[in-house]
Amino acid sequence: MSNRFNRVILIVLDSCGIGEMTDAAEYGDLGSNTIANIAKAVGGLNIPTLAKMGLGRIHPIHGVPTEPVTGVYGKMAEQSAGKDTTNGHWEMVGVRLEHPLPTYPEGFPREIMEEFEQKIGRKTIGNKPASGTEILKELGDEHMRTGYPIVYTSADSVFQIAAHEEVIPLEELYKYCETARKMLVGPHGVGRVIARPFVGSNGQYTRTANRRDYSLLFGRTVLNELQDAGYNVIGIGKIEDIYGGSGITGGEHTEDNMDGVDKTLAFMKEVKSGLIFTNLVDFDAKYGHRNDPQGFAKAIEQFDGRLPEILSAMREDDLLVLTADHGCDPTTPGTDHSREFVPILLYYSGLQTAVDIGIRDTFADLGATIAENFGVPNPGIGTSFFDRIKR
Repeated sequence: MSNRFNRVILIVLDSCGIGEMTDAAEYGDLGSNTIANIAKAVGGLNIPTLAKMGLGRIHPIHGVPTEPVTGVYGKMAEQSAGKDTTNGHWEMVGVRLEHPLPTYPEGFPREIMEEFEQKIGRKTIGNKPASGTEILKELGDEHMRTGYPIVYTSADSVFQIAAHEEVIPLEELYKYCETARKMLVGPHGVGRVIARPFVGSNGQYTRTANRRDYSLLFGRTVLNELQDAGYNVIGIGKIEDIYGGSGITGGEHTEDNMDGVDKTLAFMKEVKSGLIFTNLVDFDAKYGHRNDPQGFAKAIEQFDGRLPEILSAMREDDLLVLTADHGCDPTTPGTDHSREFVPILLYYSGLQTAVDIGIRDTFADLGATIAENFGVPNPGIGTSFFDRIKR
């Protein structure tokens, strides 16, 4: 049997951080510990499969036992400046962002907005940091009356455009986002431009699953190396958007976490080799940013309930990797992401013991490990821990 795995199934549990990093104070995140604080807030988590993979060994979590464990476990620190989706995901595949991406706590400069409005032929409303649900309550009715798209940002480096699907059709909204993406480069190079379509009426609005992210590209990654070597790189959820399609050979967007699990299982039946890379965003979008520890806890337990299906679908030459991209502690006062370590859990057929890979210096150790497994160059930073998981 070869030591290499023919497929890697990598699932990012978006925002499921596991404790403040050493520089958390610089980000205002002292005390953040997304998973552990959620468990404490709800009286314990019932997640037997994640527990068996070693989650409770990484950090004490109320309700999560530390025995028995059959899995490879540890946690990873982020070297990139920042604490958002872009930074975390790009570092995973070998790119360290040396400087924080620009943010706009006072809204975008007038010259940016005027140019954008001129290019799309419409005025806009909003132009301030806001919760995605609250901005719809505030400006949804005005958008319906005027047809003006809602532009807003957050503590992250994002330019978000919200529009009702019956007022501004999806394809038109996506074109607006492409226009903004071409504009926002250089000093105003935000990490992502995000389409935020919604439906509803009379003050009652709901965002739809037709979100699209338009990301900056930051260089060559392990994904590009895999693609060039002829491997499948399947992006599920917002993965393709996060990397601007670079290094992605196929995949699908998702409606929610469970749809993400369903699509992962479907691709596990179809794809013979390569990387299946999934992001499950509900933890972040529906619960972390909305300070809902109960909902967050239920979502973790729901994912744990589906994990046995994933494990049963694995072949003997598969490696399963679970991790996160940052924290978003719903028990803290703010609604922003939190600067946290992220867990890393691995499992494969024939593993019969617990393996502690400790604290990794960078998320890029994961990308380096994937590169070594597939025998492709590692174009960026990171130290492989493949020798700890060889069969």
